[in-house]
Amino acid sequence: MLRSDDLLGIGMEADAVRKRLHPGNVVTYQIDRNINYTNICTEYCSFCAFYRPVGSPEGYIQPLESIFQKIEETIELGGTGVLMQGGLHPDLKIDYYEELLRSIKQRFPQIHLHCFSAPEVLNIAEVSGLPLGATIARLMDAGLDSIPGGGAEILDDEVRRRIARLKCTTEEWLLMHRVAHGLGMQTTATMMFGCGETLEQRMNHLELVRNLQEETGGFTAFIPWTFQRENTSLGRFVKEEATAVEYLQTLAISRIYLDNFENVQASWVTQGLKTCQMGLRFGGNDVGSIMIEENVVSAAGAHHRASEEELRRIIRDAGFVPKQRDTLYRTYFLN
Repeated sequence: MLRSDDLLGIGMEADAVRKRLHPGNVVTYQIDRNINYTNICTEYCSFCAFYRPVGSPEGYIQPLESIFQKIEETIELGGTGVLMQGGLHPDLKIDYYEELLRSIKQRFPQIHLHCFSAPEVLNIAEVSGLPLGATIARLMDAGLDSIPGGGAEILDDEVRRRIARLKCTTEEWLLMHRVAHGLGMQTTATMMFGCGETLEQRMNHLELVRNLQEETGGFTAFIPWTFQRENTSLGRFVKEEATAVEYLQTLAISRIYLDNFENVQASWVTQGLKTCQMGLRFGGNDVGSIMIEENVVSAAGAHHRASEEELRRIIRDAGFVPKQRDTLYRTYFLN
């Protein structure tokens, strides 16, 4: 199917899977904010234009008051959660993260904390000298509600050695999510494609997350997006970004193959609103967040923006009913 030129046929099959899993003709979206608590990172991934090395004058750790202000603004705009991620800081131990989470929950008990990718959690455990399970359990006790799927890129170690040689391995990424699911923590799975991987390697990624979902059932959604090359060192070697056709085909195949995932998200952040809208007929049942703030993908060259009304409009114009959701895809108490 990845080699097929029958884009519409694949899209129709993905649409049929979406209809079976979501018969109510509803497409969801979220209001949340991405907060980057630090940009200091030791991994030096070649696809990333956001990180700063240790000692850089542009490196930062966000003050708590700044984070509180961002959350207040999010709530005022109708937001229900924040996605908080940062670099892999070599000096921040578990007590920093516990204090961060507890402080937020104490002031904003209603906010859902969707925080720390697998590489970050693994780094927290390593820097703190703690077992992985104990690290996740302590973060949960401090207020962590769910874990995003970042850091997956392509789950194939040949690719990872080429684009992110210091980052966690495929097995380590899967282990973090397996352990989190075992503790009752829900997570998402992602895929960043178009970074020079083969179709077989892309398929390996889908198979691995499908198998883990079959084992644990802990993933709430799958979110594929395309590598943005503009300001990255990897962009010198990957001369062309994935096209809209390639994106729609990969999105549709993800929906067909990952039939044990309830939700598959169409991306406007990397693709723009029009391609995202088309993605709703290629298997997507969600358009993600309005992203009040986003710094990582935009640093790499993606500059699309969307308001709540724009997301509702593209959903309606595609023939669906727009409905706001929370981070865990619950809509029953929302508009």
